[in-house]
Amino acid sequence: MALKSTIFKVELQVSDLDRAYFHSHALTLARHPSETDERMMVRLIAFVLSADDALEFGRGLSTDDEPDLWRRSLTGEVVDWIEVGLPDERRLRRACGRAEQVSVLTYGGRVAQTWWEQNEAQLCKQPKLAVIDLPAEATRELAVRVARTMRVNCTVQEGDLWFDVDGTMLHVVPEIRQGRRSVPGR
Repeated sequence: MALKSTIFKVELQVSDLDRAYFHSHALTLARHPSETDERMMVRLIAFVLSADDALEFGRGLSTDDEPDLWRRSLTGEVVDWIEVGLPDERRLRRACGRAEQVSVLTYGGRVAQTWWEQNEAQLCKQPKLAVIDLPAEATRELAVRVARTMRVNCTVQEGDLWFDVDGTMLHVVPEIRQGRRSVPGR
């Protein structure tokens, strides 16, 4: 018998001063049985960085032909393809062929640094690709705050993120390794 995903409800308020985007989102996050709380929260960070009414979560870890998040045009073309973690370089190359913009949010500290060092030469050949690393201590701290229902406010200013998760404030400073963060609709 297969294990089912665990469902999390997130009331997300995004105040992105960099993009002049201010909106509330009622999100349902399905955490795959093999997914950690930390990875799920990194998916939430990915949503915040590209928040848009058309941004959708993919079907999950077991689906090879979809990203963690994506935004498609009204005609079905992939505008934004967003991966979380340490994806295979070939997968990213294929994504760059399918989408207008591709972003990867890495996390995990030393393991993410090792992944970058091993793949940097090939990834730098992809002009549509942005690689953003999140500090391990920040993603771990967000993971500690996971609850089945969460109220999350996030302010984005000059690339930094300030999270208020059910009354606890956390500061996340992403490191841009390649490209720059995608800005939907611009």
